Amino acid sequence: MVLQVTNSPFNQEQVELLNRLLPTLTEVQKVWLSGYLTALHKAETPMAASPQTALAVNAPVISKEVTVLFGSQTGNSQKLANKLSGRLQEQGFQVTLSSMNDFKPNTLKKVQNLLIVVSTHGEGEPPDNALSFYEFLHSKRAPQLEGLRFSVLALGDTSYEFFCQTGKDFDKRLEELGGKRLTPRVDCDVDYDEPAAEWMNNVLSSLSEASAAQATTSVGGVTIERGTQTEYSRSNPFQAVVLENLNLNGRGSDRETRHLELSLEGSNLQYEPGDCLGIYPKNHPRLVDELIEAMGWKPEELVPINKNGEERPLREALSSHYEITVLTKPLIEQASKLSSGNGLQELLAAGREQELREYIRDRDLLDLVQDYSLKGVSAKEFVSILRKLPARLYSISSSPKAYPDEVHLTIRKVQYKAHGRYRYGVCSSYIADRLEAGDTLPVFVHHNPNFKLPQNPDTPIIMIGPGTGVAPFRAFLGEREEIGAKGKTWLFFGDQHFSTDFLYQVDWQRWLKEGVLTRMDVAFSRDTDQKVYVQHRMLEKSKELYQWLQEGACVYVCGDEKKMAHDVHAALATILEQQGGLGSEEAIEYLKRMQQEKRYQRDVY
Repeated sequence: MVLQVTNSPFNQEQVELLNRLLPTLTEVQKVWLSGYLTALHKAETPMAASPQTALAVNAPVISKEVTVLFGSQTGNSQKLANKLSGRLQEQGFQVTLSSMNDFKPNTLKKVQNLLIVVSTHGEGEPPDNALSFYEFLHSKRAPQLEGLRFSVLALGDTSYEFFCQTGKDFDKRLEELGGKRLTPRVDCDVDYDEPAAEWMNNVLSSLSEASAAQATTSVGGVTIERGTQTEYSRSNPFQAVVLENLNLNGRGSDRETRHLELSLEGSNLQYEPGDCLGIYPKNHPRLVDELIEAMGWKPEELVPINKNGEERPLREALSSHYEITVLTKPLIEQASKLSSGNGLQELLAAGREQELREYIRDRDLLDLVQDYSLKGVSAKEFVSILRKLPARLYSISSSPKAYPDEVHLTIRKVQYKAHGRYRYGVCSSYIADRLEAGDTLPVFVHHNPNFKLPQNPDTPIIMIGPGTGVAPFRAFLGEREEIGAKGKTWLFFGDQHFSTDFLYQVDWQRWLKEGVLTRMDVAFSRDTDQKVYVQHRMLEKSKELYQWLQEGACVYVCGDEKKMAHDVHAALATILEQQGGLGSEEAIEYLKRMQQEKRYQRDVY
């Protein structure tokens, strides 16, 4: 955005300051600032302002109230909710935007128009900041909602069995309580931009026939309009140059963890510690070639890569545009229709659900076409059932204050053998095996508002991140070093071996020496006869850890969701029971309150 002066009340210095500030603001910051200035103006000028000083804003008259609630683990739902709120306000609606965690459920009965944007976490579970509202709505305390009009946008991933389950649950429950749908629920896969935009358009159409949002807004003599700066985003990634690509593990380790440094110079991309970087990878060339050979296709045959009919050679399309490493039930259902007598209908038959789950696990598209004799299906017909190759998100391991115009990532290579051949993590193997300094990588910043340092730099923080889960904590400490934060810091880190797997050991030791890191406890599981993990170290230090909690410390957990995060959560509850004298249910409620107060934040996957 470029702000130009045309007989405005701002002097040149103020305009320059505004032009530096405006491009850095997020959508939610813009919405908040707009509301703040409006309220401030009303408070200071009870009577109509004079024509010389008034802000002439051609804003539509507010006609209806709309409540937008989001439940988000990684920030996608919140970002979409912010976008929806902005569009509603542009069309004259009075919007209440809130995370489900911050919304007072006893006010739900007063809501007439409710829009829900929610993701599904883990195996069909609500995100952390949606759990309390989800439980309330499914409890006996939930009110009847005969006067409610609602619509749900559900985010998910078809590679999970319980695809968009949380959104489905909200949609069903609101109807059970008497609500009427404004528009049908929309379930989005990882490539959610188009269906989400269509849902928003349908919602806006149902709520009002107002005209589309204006491209420019005139305020007095100042016009805010689109500048020439390219805006990089998820749908328009920036080609970042690789500065460094190093293996963090020592010789003899059976793990390979890459420290990747990328240049963001010229991108205008902004991030904060706790945010993620999205990467569009390429599929492994061996898998692409074997798939083409198995199907008898020609590598240079042109096939479509999007709904607009844009075409690319088949090998390029399978390498860079389509997902070929993950099997899902919807994909197998579509594949079963490509040819008759291939046996897939039997696999999909009722009563064979467990067999289907077992087949899907650790198999890819090459397994499918070989096991069920799909050779003979044309390439164009086959790619029509494939979903787009989704971006991979990685926690950023650098502070922008410490490394201006750079972003660092910590990525562990995934490689294992299953069903007779090697399998490769799409993005991790691409980075580890085929990406060198000087190459470029298409990236975008993914903001994660639910994993952020406390606003008060004097607040103590406890960070728990085994393996690559330690990545955001390198960013946290780098940031606190740059701003001179005085709050205590405690890091729990774990991996297999001290000698080969102590990621960023030099950084931690320097920060310990300089006082940026107050204390550190480590757990190297393969260095002892009995495996020791981070949760065991937490329990060993339970007295001190409980004291930190009593002092108001914020707790951050990053890493594996399936086991580590649950074990750490259980360890925290045990510490509260043993050191705080709480019952098991009281300890659980204590942790829920910490989550509501944003003192307990998780970035788990």
